[in-house]
Amino acid sequence: MIQLEHKNSSGGVPFGAVLRIKPSSRIDLINVRGRLAREFGTSFTRFPKALYVSDHTTAGYLDQRFAERLNHDDENLQEFLRVFHELFPPDAGYVHDKLHLRTELSEEQRASEPKNADSHLTFIGAGLKNCVSYEQRDESPVWFVDLDGVHDAGTRSRRTTVVAYGGETEVARMTLEVEAPPHALDACNLQDPGLGFMDRLRKLAQAHGVSYGRLDVSLAPDERNAGLTVNEYETLLMTHDLREVLADPLRFVAERGRNALRDPRAIPAKTLNYAQFDAVQVLNKVLDRMGVRRSVVERIVNRTLAVPMSHFLRMKRKISLPVLDLNGDGSTLIPSGTYQSPIMVQWRDAERATRSLDVRLYRFV
Repeated sequence: MIQLEHKNSSGGVPFGAVLRIKPSSRIDLINVRGRLAREFGTSFTRFPKALYVSDHTTAGYLDQRFAERLNHDDENLQEFLRVFHELFPPDAGYVHDKLHLRTELSEEQRASEPKNADSHLTFIGAGLKNCVSYEQRDESPVWFVDLDGVHDAGTRSRRTTVVAYGGETEVARMTLEVEAPPHALDACNLQDPGLGFMDRLRKLAQAHGVSYGRLDVSLAPDERNAGLTVNEYETLLMTHDLREVLADPLRFVAERGRNALRDPRAIPAKTLNYAQFDAVQVLNKVLDRMGVRRSVVERIVNRTLAVPMSHFLRMKRKISLPVLDLNGDGSTLIPSGTYQSPIMVQWRDAERATRSLDVRLYRFV
C-alpha cells in the first residue's frame, strides 16, 4: 500500500512527492513509478529524469543499469534476492541479532526490535542503494525493494521521496582524503562528525547554492579492495557480522549447514552438505533449488559471486546522496533517514594512511 504524504511543485523543483509505503510481506517489491504515473500522469512522467530516495537501511532501490539487466521484471528481482537470502539466512547466529548485547537499545526497544542482520547484509551485498537517478525513457517500473517490511512485532511504515526534473548540471567536484580504517577487514562511518566528511559536503552544496541536486561520492580510481554503501553503522553489525562476511562470504551458509548436521530434521535434506562446500558448489545448489539455471539471474549471479572478494558482493564504488530543499525556502540540506550513514568498507589494508574519495555535485534543472 502506498499513500501520498506530500507533493510539491514549487520552490525550484518541477515535481516532488513524499510517499508512505506499507509493505505486505517481509520481502516486498513496490512499483513507485507506476503509482506516481497513475496518480499524476504527465505532471510526473513528462520529465526525463527522476531521483528516488529511501530513508531506510533495509529498503531501497537498484541502480537503473542493473534493473535493466533484470529486465525490470519483479520475478527476476525476487530470484536474485533469493540468492542473497540463501547466503544470509535469517537466524544464522548474527551478533547484531543478540539483542541483549545491544547497549543502545532500551528494554522496551529490545522487546520490539526485529532480528534483521540478514536484511542489512543483503542490502549491502546485493548492492541496493538509498538514492538513485533514473532516466524515464519508457514505462518500466521502478521497484522500491523492502527486505524487512513485516516482522514479529508488526508492519513497518516506509518513506520514500521522488523528485522529477528536466536534467542535471555538474557544478563542482573535489577530492577528499579520509583516514583509512585501522583493520584490514573494517568499516568506516563517514557520518562521524570527527571526520568532517559530511560537513565538507554540506558546505560544498551551500557554497554553490544547490537546493535540488545530488552528490555522487566514489572511490578514487586507484583505490582497491574497498566499497561504499549507505546503511546502519551499528557496532555489532559492523565489527562482527560484516567483518565475518568479508573474511568468509559463505560463513553464514556454513553455519546453517553445521546446524543441520547437528539436527538433520531441522531443514530439508538437500542442505545437509552445506558444511563442506566451495563457492561454486553453493551457488549451483542455490540455483538448482531456485530452478533458474540458464536464466538471466544465473548469468548475473555467476558474475556477482565470482572470486576474488571484490566481486563476491555487489558492493558499489559509488554512492549518491540527495540534496533537497525540504523546508521550501531555498535552503540546502543533505537529508538522511534516522539510522542511515554513508559507510566505507574495506577487505584489505589500504596502501596509504588515507583513502581518496571523489565528490561531484550536480544541480537539477
